[in-house]
Formats: sequence, structure tokens, C-alpha cells
Amino acid sequence: MINLLNDKVKKYTVSRDLKDKGIYPYFRSISSAQDTEVVIDGSKMLMFGSNSYLGLTNHPYLKQAMITAVEKYGSGCAGSRFLNGTLDIHMELEERLARFVGKESALVFSTGFQVNQGVISSLAGRNDYLLLDEYNHASIIDGSRLSFAKTMKYKHNDMDDLEDNLKKIPSDALKIIVTDGIFSMEGDIAKLDEIVQLSEKYRASIMVDDAHGLGVLGPKGEGTAQHFDLTDKVDLIMGTFSKSLASLGGFIAGNSIVIEYIKHHARSLMFSASMAPSSAAATIAALDLIETEPEHIKRLWDNTAYAKKLIQDADLEIGNTESPIIPIYIRNSEQTFLVSKILQENGVFVNPVVSPAVPFKDSLIRFSLMSTHNYSQIEFAVDKIKEAIITAKKLATHL
Repeated sequence: MINLLNDKVKKYTVSRDLKDKGIYPYFRSISSAQDTEVVIDGSKMLMFGSNSYLGLTNHPYLKQAMITAVEKYGSGCAGSRFLNGTLDIHMELEERLARFVGKESALVFSTGFQVNQGVISSLAGRNDYLLLDEYNHASIIDGSRLSFAKTMKYKHNDMDDLEDNLKKIPSDALKIIVTDGIFSMEGDIAKLDEIVQLSEKYRASIMVDDAHGLGVLGPKGEGTAQHFDLTDKVDLIMGTFSKSLASLGGFIAGNSIVIEYIKHHARSLMFSASMAPSSAAATIAALDLIETEPEHIKRLWDNTAYAKKLIQDADLEIGNTESPIIPIYIRNSEQTFLVSKILQENGVFVNPVVSPAVPFKDSLIRFSLMSTHNYSQIEFAVDKIKEAIITAKKLATHL
């Protein structure tokens, strides 16, 4: 049996091939805080590959909140939320989150991935239907696979295709449209206003994964639903803490009866250890800052507009991004890896993104902004990106 396992895994050679070519870009070891500048292999470089949109991961207020929580609660809960792992700080966080996104109730999980796995698989049963944007996050896809529901994918942000799929479903069947708020690689925003119109026409429910929208969109960072002023029309709002909220974990928010149902049916909640108290404390602290210091979001959008203009002026292709996530399309996997390598050698960290994270023809480097970047850092990075793309095209023939 061990030999058969070895035989199977030996067939996977992609990572070894990339390492042999010197362009393997993953699992880079960072030996500093996640900030606008990080240290890799003893060298400083600018970080433009982080999801810390508000730049709070190294904020002293959050760090002190975590220290205080550890001193009070210890390092962990040693059990699931369902049994011995619910702390008063978890319930405080849930109340804060529900108010923040405008829902009756919220429930926190240990990770955002577990939220989507648990919520989608528990709500959608054998006779129900899930309608997913084809560019949704992998956790949504995996949640749908764990359910027994019939899953239908519609073309990215294509409302005609979504409606065509809705027409095929019996009118009395439970239908849940699940979409990212901001799409994590493309940077564009779901057409939530049009999705709501279709949901009302075809009696469908809506779940928005706002992992990248929370703390970014909305007048006060409340997310995609509030950005469209449609919070009351969205049944479920999901979010993560590992991005703007600078911690670890995730949540689902909705009306009280739905959250009560999820509490008693989501296996990823019931059979996983609860989130560490320090993570809960950091998330509450991040909410404090978002609610009392709106300048973090303003600076983020100022940086986004500045970077977008520089990148467009450099004649680089960025697609339809509407957010601090700026994809710069290379459209060739090996050249994408090579651009990332050249940039690292020149002091800029970006994320190379290739299939299956995006379609093969859409390989890109993901350039993401933080509130704490300054204009000179952005200028330096954009100049280096343009140079790296030119160099990579010249070198690609020798790979």
C-alpha cells in the first residue's frame, strides 16, 4: 500500500520542475511582521501580496488586546464551540459582528474556510439548489461538494447566465445564490443589485462571501451588502478575520433562526476546536479601530486609486478590478513565476496566480494594497513590475 501511494505522488512533478528552473514561488519564509516591509532570507522587501488591507496586523492596539486575552484565557479553548469551547469573548465578538454588518445574529468559526464548508453543506440538502459564480473561492466550491445539493455554476458576474440557471429550477425548490463580494483574484465586485432582483423574481436566497469586502467596501467598511445598501435583501453575510480584521477565524451573520440552525448542523463548527481567545480579542480590537478611525479605509482607497493610475499609465493589463486587489495579467504561467522571482530579487513581494486559481489563460500577479503603504513604495513597486515583465518575456525562451 505504501508503494502504491509513492507511485501515485511521484507522478506529481510540477513543483520539482519549477524548483529545478529556479522559479518556484510558494512557501516563502518571512521572518518579520506582516507589514508593508517584510524580511525574507535576511533581505528587506516591500510587501504587495498581503490581504491585510487596513494594515492592522502589526498595530500595537491589536497586539496588546491579544496579550491581555492570553493572560486571562490562556492559549486555547481545548474543545469545540458546541461543548466546552464557547467563551464570553466569542459571544461578545458575535454581538459586535452582527451589529457591524446589520444582521440579527452572528456565529464565529475557527477559520473562514470552515464557515463556507459548514454553512453551505448544512443548509443545502438533497432536493435543494446552489447557484455559484464560477470564480467563487475554493471554500465555497468545497462546501457545495460536501452538501447533497444540486450545484449549478454561472459565468462570472453574468446575470443572464444566472437567470438561465434559475429558470431551470422548480419554483418551490430551495435555491441559494452564493457569491464572493469582492472576487479575490480579479478584484471586481459582485453585481449584488442585479442578483437581488433575480432572487426576488425567482424566490432565491443569497449568501455573500465578504472575505475581501469587509473593512473595504461600505461607508464604514461594513462590506458589499452595505456598499449597495441592500443588507436587508441579503440572507447571509460571511466574512473572515485574516484580512482587514488582522486576526484568524471567520463568521456567518443572518437572522436568528438561520444562525440557530447552523449552530446545530454545521459539522465544521461542531467538530472543530473553537477559535483561540487571542484571535477573538484581536478581531474585536480591529472592529474598534475600523469604527473609530475611518482614516484607515480612506487611505486604503487613496492608495488604490494612486496605484491603479500608475499601473494603467505603465500600459499593464489589470482587467475590471474595482478594489485594492489589482491583478496584473501575464497570461503565461511560467512567465508569471519568472516575474515573481525577478521582483523578489529586486525587493518586491507579489503573489503569482495560475491555474487552477484562475483560468489557464488568465495567469497573473496579484498586486494588493494596504492602508499603510506610502506613495513612494507604490511608485517603486510599479516601476519594478514593469521592468520585471519586460525582462521575463526576454528570458522566457530560455526556461
